[in-house]
Amino acid sequence: MTIGTIAPEKRKSRKNKELVDENAPLVPKSQERDTELHEFNGASFSGAVFNLSTTIIGAGIMGLPACVKKLGMVPGLITIVLTALLTEKSIEFMIRFSRAGNLTSYGSLMGDAFGKYGKALLEICVVINNTGILIVYMIIIGDVVSGTTSSGIHHPGILEGWFGVHWWTGRTFVLVFTTLAIFAPLVSFKKIDSLRFTSAISVGLAVVFLIIAVGISIIKIISGGIGMPRLLPVITDTASVFDLFTVVPVLVTAYICHYNVHSIDNELEDSSWMHGVVRTSLTLCSSVYILTSFFGFLLFGEDTLDDVLANFDTNLGLPFGSALNDAVRFSYAAHLVLVFPVVFYALRVNIDGLIFSSSRRPLVVDNFRFASITIALVGSIFIGANSIPSIWDIFQFTGATASVCVGFIFPAAITLRDHYNIATKTDKILSVLMIVLAVFSNAVAIYSDAYSLINKNKT
Repeated sequence: MTIGTIAPEKRKSRKNKELVDENAPLVPKSQERDTELHEFNGASFSGAVFNLSTTIIGAGIMGLPACVKKLGMVPGLITIVLTALLTEKSIEFMIRFSRAGNLTSYGSLMGDAFGKYGKALLEICVVINNTGILIVYMIIIGDVVSGTTSSGIHHPGILEGWFGVHWWTGRTFVLVFTTLAIFAPLVSFKKIDSLRFTSAISVGLAVVFLIIAVGISIIKIISGGIGMPRLLPVITDTASVFDLFTVVPVLVTAYICHYNVHSIDNELEDSSWMHGVVRTSLTLCSSVYILTSFFGFLLFGEDTLDDVLANFDTNLGLPFGSALNDAVRFSYAAHLVLVFPVVFYALRVNIDGLIFSSSRRPLVVDNFRFASITIALVGSIFIGANSIPSIWDIFQFTGATASVCVGFIFPAAITLRDHYNIATKTDKILSVLMIVLAVFSNAVAIYSDAYSLINKNKT
């Protein structure tokens, strides 16, 4: 995957660049504004790759094997690759027009193309998307660590399985402890580059999950415990065709990262690295997604659940199977814990842009505003995680609405607007195609989900 030509840049170094956009991301470049950041000379290439990769690899990875199950092995893997290519192109559009207008945030990019209402719409979509995703993360962490009950069946968590039922293995204590001991310190950083080390660990934990899944699959193939996977989708009627489109929100959610592109770009030591950062991150994440989807569906076949993590709650038929199950679930839960602050970073920036758009004082130097927004958001997410029963309701809603707007519709619309007359005919054709595909596929997905829900309630 390669990113297209970026508009020529007059100045590559970001070390002493001063931001003039009052609606810029959280971290200003002006050394005069905040002496605390005087020693910061820019983020490294590897740090930016880890932060962007961590933004991409989240809860969506667990739904991809189910997408392959629904589409069949061949179309499923092809769709994952095509989604990655579209994601790369949409980010290229964002970077190109941001360079042309010397813009330093996604919000200012939308504002430049569509005015204050366009900027506000983008911020609302990011807030909806990121709030939903963070609630999902916290729900999954609670389910994995402390257990959950579904349809009258109790699935014990890791702590309950190890130590039994106690007050300190319960869901409430686990989420309160995680929020106060881990989330609170990590979301207090004012530079996204400060999260580069936790992001590197997060990506490593995703790879650990992948290695274990691949290892289990290879052992079962050798022992003859795995059959030939289904290569194509099962289509019996019109409803089954529509049902195929329900994978779209999950795929969109899996690749959404656009809200952090500018924040990472702004902190880079050399701005010319950004296209390489995006290419490297998407290549890394796509490889993880393809392998996870392939071996996940290969391992569980038609029994693959919407959340493949739930499949690791069963007997694998292998020595130390229980320990392997715990290792998979723990590595994934720890991965989400470290993804949380990276996604939260963009949520806080956009909430601030919505509520305090007229403020001329950057959020980074207003400690009271920074702390107030942080505490309010963490508290709201905690309440949501303890109130919403199904993570898949959130996935389908955010993926089919806010996520698809942030990831595909808005970048394509900016390109069609072509405020600086730099879009080629091919760019505009691709943008129209991107919008049509996004609107049609997600509309069908929403219809299919609603139709299934109505029929389920009738039954």
